[in-house]
Parts: sequence; C-alpha cells; structure tokens
Amino acid sequence: MWLHIVGTVIKNGAHNMQAQPLPTTWRNDAPLAARTYSTEQAAAALHIRPQTLRAALCRDGHYCGIRPIKLPNRFLAWPVEAVERLTSGEAVA
Repeated sequence: MWLHIVGTVIKNGAHNMQAQPLPTTWRNDAPLAARTYSTEQAAAALHIRPQTLRAALCRDGHYCGIRPIKLPNRFLAWPVEAVERLTSGEAVA
C-alpha cells in the first residue's frame, strides 16, 4: 500500500523522500524554438558530431563563427539562419 504525503512517500512503514511535480504555468517559447536548433540538430545539419560543437564552443567560444544562445536550462540553442548560411558555403558574420 502506498500513502502519498506532500513531499514524502510511505510504503509499508518505510519513509522515503520523493520529488513531487509542481504545477507551473505554460511558457510559449515557440518563436525562439522555431528559429533555433538544438546541439544535436545543428550537428546533424552540419554533418558533424554534437561533441564537436560543444568542444569548439568551449575552446574558442564559437563554431566557425556561430555563437549559440545559452538557455536557462543550460541547453544551447544554435541560430538556424547561421547554421544554414554555413551549410550553403556563405560566411557567417
């Protein structure tokens, strides 16, 4: 038998802490998401490994002139326009 108490779960007398999801309001980040790639998506578009992007960013602060946006959740958002310019052979400013 499981008994849920705020922040804890008790099962047959055992007392364990368990994280409970908190209700949050929906944030619409769709405009940003539509204009950016994740690291994995950008790497696939550039035909390289995701770690290549991460290593270049750590080492040089950019990958071939492309600087990602660091999101609050610590993920990187790579600008679609810059990635597409690089794949088409144009210079990235």
